[in-house]
Amino acid sequence: MVAFYEAWNSCIIPPRDPKPSLLDLKAAIARHMIEDCRLCERSCGVNREDGELGYCGVPATPRIASNFLHFGEEPEIVPSHTIFFSGCTFRCAYCQNWDIAMDARCGSSADPAALVASIREGIVQGSRNANFVGGDPTPALHTVLDTLAVLDPYAPNLPAIWNSNMYASAETMRLLDGVIDVYLADFRYGNDDCALKYSSVENYFGLVSRNLVTAHEQGEIMLRLLLLPGHLSCCAAPIMEWVASHMPDVYFNLMFQYHPDYRASLYPEIDRRPSAEEKAEALALARRLRLRIG
Repeated sequence: MVAFYEAWNSCIIPPRDPKPSLLDLKAAIARHMIEDCRLCERSCGVNREDGELGYCGVPATPRIASNFLHFGEEPEIVPSHTIFFSGCTFRCAYCQNWDIAMDARCGSSADPAALVASIREGIVQGSRNANFVGGDPTPALHTVLDTLAVLDPYAPNLPAIWNSNMYASAETMRLLDGVIDVYLADFRYGNDDCALKYSSVENYFGLVSRNLVTAHEQGEIMLRLLLLPGHLSCCAAPIMEWVASHMPDVYFNLMFQYHPDYRASLYPEIDRRPSAEEKAEALALARRLRLRIG
């Protein structure tokens, strides 16, 4: 407990209460981290509190593109109160949310108190969780933690969902420990070359698989694999084999919703939907590996 208050007293953000909670401390630490930003594995090192912007373009106060009761997620978690943050740590050529992912300036400034009021109203309407997504929620970690700290006295048992590309830093994953109940996680590429080509991200497989192992230790994972056309052998198969080897018990959602969007036309090999044959082969492989298909 002494160490807790020593860490707290080293933070510039004053507590909301004379007896700060662990969530308060985590939020304050996350706020310090954006002064030399390393919330994601790009580790830009910019001082967002001083107005500098990193790769994601997300300012110190993130912006909310939309915030509503969502019925389009996995059936086990709907209705889900979903908060879409603007901006993303990836630049996916085929992004289907490119209008908010590629422009961190859209929407309104995130205010934890206002978000809590909206989440509480969502609970009245039947929401089963608070679902933080984007873009990607990683650049908004401090705001998410602030929101959950304010929400906790009103809805202490409401599950929190981290809906992410899972390219967070190890420090971010530690701050999420004990906070996030469900990781709604994307695992998209089975190798680093495809990740770099289509999402402009380096060291993808090792970093994302590391974070998935961490998430598996911290909470529950609902793992999403979006089947990309022409990427069964190089991406989908290695991912499924890794999952079968490392966490065969996780909820596995093999998704066939891909359609060429944003700048997919610049890459002829993905400028189409997955074929019926590709879908059937991917599903057959998942069954052979005995994955827990959602």
